[in-house]
Amino acid sequence: MAGLLEGKRILVTGIITDSSIAFHIAKVAQEAGAELVLTGFDRMKLIQRIIDRLPSPAPLLELDVQNTEHLDSLAGRITEVIGEGNKLDGVVHSIGFMPQTGMGINPFFDAPYEDVAKGIHISAYSYASLAKATLPVLNSGGSIVGMDFDPTRAMPAYNWMTVAKSALESVNRFVAREAGPHGVRSNLVAAGPIRTLAMSAIVGG
Repeated sequence: MAGLLEGKRILVTGIITDSSIAFHIAKVAQEAGAELVLTGFDRMKLIQRIIDRLPSPAPLLELDVQNTEHLDSLAGRITEVIGEGNKLDGVVHSIGFMPQTGMGINPFFDAPYEDVAKGIHISAYSYASLAKATLPVLNSGGSIVGMDFDPTRAMPAYNWMTVAKSALESVNRFVAREAGPHGVRSNLVAAGPIRTLAMSAIVGG
């Protein structure tokens, strides 16, 4: 019996460790029959060792969402690994970051603008950047999915990361508007409490 994602090609971003949500998304997608393309940032050799633990091999591309050259070349690099004439059926954005000054026990009012701006760039603006970069290689009927949590409350410790997630939700609505005419959906999934590297980085969280 064919898997739910048999014959589908999916780009998964954000694998850092084997406890990353992105790692488990990739694992389940492969088990359901998907062909994956993965992206990593900075520690590429370490990330390669992590993705070697997946059920099947998958190509790993470098992607720093703050690097315009990486984004501008992404569609071409994806085509190189999936083959000319082929396109993606899905994109998973599992990227989030906020400097320690913007989270945890550090006072909300004391976070420097430069740190907050970097966090919002990586956690929210990058959703639009990734959508723009991958739309040329996304099939009509495809989907872009991002990772969210409920940012409607001023939760202790999460501070500016909660602000970034609020921004992400707004960005998603505009991405859906822009991607819709291409036949591509855009949605966010809010995970429950999961002990990931990102959560562990929140002092007091």
